[in-house]
Amino acid sequence: MRLNRFLARAGVASRRAADELIAAGRVRVNGTVGELATIVGPRDVVEVDGRRVRPERLAHLLLHKPAGVVTTARDPQGRRTVLDLVPRAPRVVPVGRLDAATTGALVLTNDGALAHRLAHPRYGVEKTYVAEVEGFPGDDAIRRLAEGVVLEDGRTAPARVRRLGRSRLELVLHEGRNRQVRRMCEAVGHPVLRLHRSAYAGLEPTGLDPGAWRPLTPSEVAGLRRLVGLAQQEGQGLAEAGPGDS
Repeated sequence: MRLNRFLARAGVASRRAADELIAAGRVRVNGTVGELATIVGPRDVVEVDGRRVRPERLAHLLLHKPAGVVTTARDPQGRRTVLDLVPRAPRVVPVGRLDAATTGALVLTNDGALAHRLAHPRYGVEKTYVAEVEGFPGDDAIRRLAEGVVLEDGRTAPARVRRLGRSRLELVLHEGRNRQVRRMCEAVGHPVLRLHRSAYAGLEPTGLDPGAWRPLTPSEVAGLRRLVGLAQQEGQGLAEAGPGDS
């Protein structure tokens, strides 16, 4: 792990700010002044201004996001955020976004490499939504949603769509554009009344009340890492030592 990433994982500073600390000679690794290219292993001793620092343990949580809670670290309007619903330590961040009115599965983690790949459209992580909409979507609306809808930021990728009821649809997407499901449904003439993300990368909030969370199991974490092409062991050794979708 590069030294700047180690410092970020330890909560010392962002990677960019960590680079500045390293360049200023304020970081030592095993008693020697660290450099930008320094690689840190599980047994290395890292000090900033003479104080030893250790990275936080990795944490992976699944939250059943309730309505009215925003997916951000802090909100200028003073609304509750998803971070108010989970433990403060180790600090985690949400993977992607759900708008305030949308409920359902949300992964939070401090595993930066995993979070980046889960959120990146390149890796095609599936997100499943259940939408209650105005009116009664017909076959043409279903076909348009499935084939891709032209929005102001371009045509959406093909999606899997099926009816769950006269005004209830299930959509499985691989993209994560801002308010995408709502905009898609509005584009075909059936605005969303209620939206719930029933699964994220195969993880479902089954058994969790709105606002409740649970840690992911080791097998679930391993499954996520395999899904996005990360080796299972990556990022674990140091832990032992120490873009909007809806």
